[in-house]
Amino acid sequence: MRLIVNGKAHTYHGSPLKRLSDVLRDDLGLIGTKVGCNAGDCGACTVMLEGRQVCACLTPVAQAAGRPVATVEGLEAHGTLSRLQRSFLKHGAAQCGICTPGMLMAATDLLAEKAKPSEQEVMDAIGGVLCRCTGYRKIVEAVLDAARTIPVPDLPVAGAAVGARSTKVDGLAKVAGRERYGADYIPADALWVRVIRSPHARATFTLGDFAPIVQKYGLTRVFTAGDVPRNGYGIYPDIKDQPVLADGLVRYKGEAVVALVGPRESVEAVRPGELPIHYEAEAPIVGVIAAAASDARLVQADKPGNLLIEGGVKKGDVAKGFAEAAALAEGLFQTSFVEHAYIEPEAGWAVRVGERIEIHATTQTPYMDRDEIAGVMQLPPDRIRVVPTACGGGFGGKLDLSVQPLIALAAWTLGKPVACVYTRPESMAASTKRHPARITAKFACDAQGRLTAVETWADFDTGAYASWGPTVANRVPVHATGPYRVPHVKNWGRALFTNAPPAGAFRGFGVPQAAIAHETLMDDLALKLGIDRLEMRRINAIRAGDLTATNQKLAHSAGLPQCLDALKPHWDALGAEAERFNARRKNLRRGIGIGCMWYGIGNTSMSNPSRMRVGLRADGRVMLYNGAVDIGQGSNTILTQIAADALGLPMALFDYVMGDTDRTADAGKTSASRQTFISGKATELAARDLRSQILRLANAGMDASLTLHGTILTVADTGTTHQIDLAQLPRLNRDADVLLGEGVFDPPTTMLDEDGQGVPYATYGFAAQIALVEVDTDLGTVKVKKIIAAHDVGKAINPTQVEGQIQGGIAQGLGLALMEEYLPGRTENLHDYLIPTVGDVPEIDCILIEDAEPLGPYGAKGVGEPGLVPTAPAILGAIRHATGVRITEVPVLPHRLHAALQHMPMAAE
Repeated sequence: MRLIVNGKAHTYHGSPLKRLSDVLRDDLGLIGTKVGCNAGDCGACTVMLEGRQVCACLTPVAQAAGRPVATVEGLEAHGTLSRLQRSFLKHGAAQCGICTPGMLMAATDLLAEKAKPSEQEVMDAIGGVLCRCTGYRKIVEAVLDAARTIPVPDLPVAGAAVGARSTKVDGLAKVAGRERYGADYIPADALWVRVIRSPHARATFTLGDFAPIVQKYGLTRVFTAGDVPRNGYGIYPDIKDQPVLADGLVRYKGEAVVALVGPRESVEAVRPGELPIHYEAEAPIVGVIAAAASDARLVQADKPGNLLIEGGVKKGDVAKGFAEAAALAEGLFQTSFVEHAYIEPEAGWAVRVGERIEIHATTQTPYMDRDEIAGVMQLPPDRIRVVPTACGGGFGGKLDLSVQPLIALAAWTLGKPVACVYTRPESMAASTKRHPARITAKFACDAQGRLTAVETWADFDTGAYASWGPTVANRVPVHATGPYRVPHVKNWGRALFTNAPPAGAFRGFGVPQAAIAHETLMDDLALKLGIDRLEMRRINAIRAGDLTATNQKLAHSAGLPQCLDALKPHWDALGAEAERFNARRKNLRRGIGIGCMWYGIGNTSMSNPSRMRVGLRADGRVMLYNGAVDIGQGSNTILTQIAADALGLPMALFDYVMGDTDRTADAGKTSASRQTFISGKATELAARDLRSQILRLANAGMDASLTLHGTILTVADTGTTHQIDLAQLPRLNRDADVLLGEGVFDPPTTMLDEDGQGVPYATYGFAAQIALVEVDTDLGTVKVKKIIAAHDVGKAINPTQVEGQIQGGIAQGLGLALMEEYLPGRTENLHDYLIPTVGDVPEIDCILIEDAEPLGPYGAKGVGEPGLVPTAPAILGAIRHATGVRITEVPVLPHRLHAALQHMPMAAE
């Protein structure tokens, strides 16, 4: 059939029922059209068909025959970006970028009909496209601004990069649809892996003869547990408890049992019911109460009591603190599993190159992947190369291995390229989740509102395998007091095994769950004493010079008081607005709430180094060898800004390579809000090292200026100039560097003692957020009307990207509070599992507080996790203010709130 795509005619030979998205990607090579669900739920595959947006994954190619199709690749005219694409660049509307093509096409549909749409019209137009990163606000701004003629913004000049609203250095590829993700550019001759997963949460199983299945479907190989050299992996050096393929026992629904390998059409044709896998289902352990019961069966035979880990923080005498208190508040708080729901499912491909394996996959941690794959394969790490693709969202979920060990094993064994792309249900069944928590907490204060004692006990459901459970259980006790001064503390946490999907890292490592408890109790105390809720937090806000629960003295950069001061006028105004509204309405009630947070930047109480390199090449370009994976948070750009100013050359001269384990040094994982602070400092040191080498070569002083034209580097110093022809210098490596600077930074921390005392983090991020909500007391529904967020970021290296991180975190916090509840086996798609859409996210105002951190690059700290942590507590406090209902379980689904309201008949009066 004849297809017309982006104005060009193509002839397609194949099934008329093939998805248009697959034809565009596989047959025409237009990988700008992304596939996130194949069910019409995410909208990433949105294209234009005869001028109207459609989901290409739901459109049979026959429907497009002879009709004009437009994809993101067609938005450029003669190499020039459209106004809309330029506006996306200007506003930072693309973070990870996986939803960006769909957003651009949906907005193009709108702008073709209405050049200057209203905000509501923009929201309606893009409402079918999901974004998990941005919080949508930057996207809406970009579409509203697209009517203007916007040039592609220039990159900042030398010395002006830090603090500038620079466009992303990888932004052009994202808005043009040229960014390469895990499922893109898979070799044409690649075999495919299809993982067969357990339908049971707990079962034993036996395997029969697969030879008839191999012959019937033309498979190349079936891999089982016995084919894996070391059938166990995990995050921690001493915990390798998760098998690559289960060996006779499955511990959660979705666990990998066997891997089929062969041509794509062959592996996809196999019906699971035909496979010789025979299960004997057993009763699963569900929830931490069942796991901790004295008669509970063990999830892992060598883990008594189903206990993974426990630990805590003890300071002072909590009994004395409670005895001296004027007011007490306590409660039991519960949270659910939460799905990462990144729009890009896990994907990648591997190829054997001689006696080495190369893995190209979506990941947050290439060096950890390399070392784990080496262990599974029983090969030296230097025989494994990991090349991260662009990462279409991570949020912690892509810190664990997914496709990597199986594609490596198959490619090594078969000698051919091997690919694996998870389906959306497979991703949601098999990937890690946010830990469900059951937290008992007790707070006490004196008559003036000053906290005297805090005691918490937190149980976390870590699922069938350890994953990041120890990190969550150790981080929470440090943070469970909230960002407040408390003389007497006893916080304890433990992680327990159950027959649920492994719970791993998810933006906050347990701190968001703890914040719900401590902020509710702060509201309790304020109400008991008649103290304004914001003032209650200001009275107790930890400041520079104060001691934390671990007896760490905060020497500097503790900006919570400044955050609260910035919010105070908004708090008063929104409170008055809610009062006026409530005086006029009965079934609709408005309320305001406030949530505060602190977050330790980086790993807890352990070495956390990053090593970065900056090279000056013979061709006159500067190369940033960046081992830090950008998962949408913008580290490629942030680190380039830092490097540019530290070196003294403009950003336009920089190129970068990201995460390639053959070409970069280990910068550590992209998690714990660490890359700006830690890799940013290492980058600053590397650029300064390179600058020093240049100045020594030119015999120039420290204040000399650098300019670079072609291969000629000019060093100007006190009226004299020295020119260096880089093309004439000897090359240092295969990248043609002639000079190479290196920087290493490892934040100063100490191990915590048996009472949890010590220095777990070198610095902390602080924030306070206000939420204004509207509750329909008849329906039990909640609409968040506005969020005002004040964040101490140390220094905003790029304010646009900092705002984007805060807004995206707020959207995820809103989901945690109001709608997101993962139920294993029931919510394994994006129409049963709800994440916020553009219509759910309110107006968001960001206030950036810059309380400089001397250890950080130009004073910067991290902001990736902090944006999410205070949002749910602020929303819960606002619901309480509006209705009188004290929320202790999230998400606050309508049926739960409606039931609670029925027990408070006067709440809406």
